[in-house]
Amino acid sequence: MPPYAHAEPGNVVTLNVGGQLFQTTPQTLALAGPDSILSSLASSLPSSSSVPFIDRDPDLFAALLSLLRTGRIPSRATAAFDHDDLLAEARFYALHPLFLSALSSLALFDAFALRRSLLLPLPGRDACSALAPSPLDASLLVAHGGKVSSFDPSLRRRATVLTPLPAVDSLLALGPLAAAGAADFPGLHLLDLGHPGGPVRHVLRWCPHPSAPAAAVQAIGSSPDLLFCSFESCRRNASAILAFDLTTFQPVTEIARREIYGAELDSAIPATKLQWVPGTNLLMAAGSHGGPSGLLGDIRLWDVRSGEAIWELKEKHNCFADVTVSDGLSAMFKVGINSGEVFMADMRKLSSEEPWICIGDGRRPSTGKEGGMWRCGRRW
Repeated sequence: MPPYAHAEPGNVVTLNVGGQLFQTTPQTLALAGPDSILSSLASSLPSSSSVPFIDRDPDLFAALLSLLRTGRIPSRATAAFDHDDLLAEARFYALHPLFLSALSSLALFDAFALRRSLLLPLPGRDACSALAPSPLDASLLVAHGGKVSSFDPSLRRRATVLTPLPAVDSLLALGPLAAAGAADFPGLHLLDLGHPGGPVRHVLRWCPHPSAPAAAVQAIGSSPDLLFCSFESCRRNASAILAFDLTTFQPVTEIARREIYGAELDSAIPATKLQWVPGTNLLMAAGSHGGPSGLLGDIRLWDVRSGEAIWELKEKHNCFADVTVSDGLSAMFKVGINSGEVFMADMRKLSSEEPWICIGDGRRPSTGKEGGMWRCGRRW
């Protein structure tokens, strides 16, 4: 590849990859990062007159060099090579974080041009019940029935394990482990999906009273150092959120403990959605309950250190079908179960009695739809 026309001769380096010569600049190679062999070559080549030889595929290297130059994977490379081959070559050069970032870049997302790009094959007849992206790369965990399937970052290779749960309702990826729970089965199960002796590594339990059986799992969340789990007793009269240390998996604190007293059915609604808000160091916990009077719900923001709820909102009219927090926008979003509209609440003005602002046409007629999934995207 010829050098840039206006590049200075001393600022151009030459690499021999698989018998083919490539010319670029030390600045481009330095973008590979300190752990890459290309970065070390960038610092040593200006003082050396020899052309280093790398015994690798030159066509794959050309695609990765284009990735360093532009930050994008060239379309001709994705058409000519399988993603597994590109990822394996990127790992050799320690470019896999950059490759995975470009593969799942939010800049490629077009909300007005959505189309199905890939259909993930799941074994068995069970439908997907939970999805969990990995915090380390672009791999994906999918729960279907009592099974958990893990897909590699290219979403081409799959491995499936059978859990002791009758059906996995909550799933969270924790690096090498995965946390799974069921709404009708006791205990939070920590799974090692690659362990040949069985996937279950630990089972974390909570009992409302010493003589009571272990509670079932309603939701799972995590912060950089804590694992959160929302438990509900088997008699559905007590609930709590427990925080476990992510290193030892020992319980650290218990918050949001609630029990039903008398006819106050909404006094023990368990949290069915947990989300950590890193910008404010708060835990968002939301839950809903359907009864004779309709659907009731509540949303709380918890200070885990003090164990106090700093903000609470009871949803009695147009309760949420799903709710999430965008830390970057300092806003909370919900999908109204009665209207089907999207509402936003400014987290800097949550003291108001009615924080929700409808996004779009608030006069839209009721749809009565009770499903939904709402997630704020992030860049890998």
